[in-house]
Amino acid sequence: MTPLEAIAVVCGLACVWLTVRQNIWCWPLGLAQVSIYIVIFYQAKLYSDTLLHIVYVGLQVYGWRHWLKGGLGGGPLRVSSLSGAAVCGWAGATLLVTAGWGWAMATWTDASLPYWDAYTTVASLAAQWLMIRKRVESWWFWISVDVVAIGVYAYKALYLTSGLYAVFLVMATLGLLAWGASARQQDNEDRTDTRQVCPAP
Repeated sequence: MTPLEAIAVVCGLACVWLTVRQNIWCWPLGLAQVSIYIVIFYQAKLYSDTLLHIVYVGLQVYGWRHWLKGGLGGGPLRVSSLSGAAVCGWAGATLLVTAGWGWAMATWTDASLPYWDAYTTVASLAAQWLMIRKRVESWWFWISVDVVAIGVYAYKALYLTSGLYAVFLVMATLGLLAWGASARQQDNEDRTDTRQVCPAP
């Protein structure tokens, strides 16, 4: 456990807590966290995670802007849900890409735990993209990532980071509940607005 890892942990906790609350300041804190973890994971030879966090830098910047301007009329983005078919498509694509990426890491690098590391990488990218779009289902992907990551980081003796992901698991569950409630509330408000604009005869 190093001071650098401790700083990343604090930034990560604050970032996820603000994300659960749909607070825009989650993005700059997330940017700080992923930048630090690029160094940490490279030193641990978790190359998939290193590449993931490099990509995250760009996604953090894009997500920050999209939450502010990606809604109707260029306003703030609202929470929404995927269809059942879309969820199955995202899950299937995640597993397929994981298998290919894990094989590549196992074949061409000295990566540690290549397939598990690949899963956390690919599923995290899926979760991050869905979170940028404010999809409720992003939390299901984060929950699966957290479960796998707890074991991977404990095995690599990154105990503080493993503990962080245990907390993330709890927070992701809270996020799933909070965003689900928000989506239902917005659906109810939309139906009410529709009835007011187009009242029944």
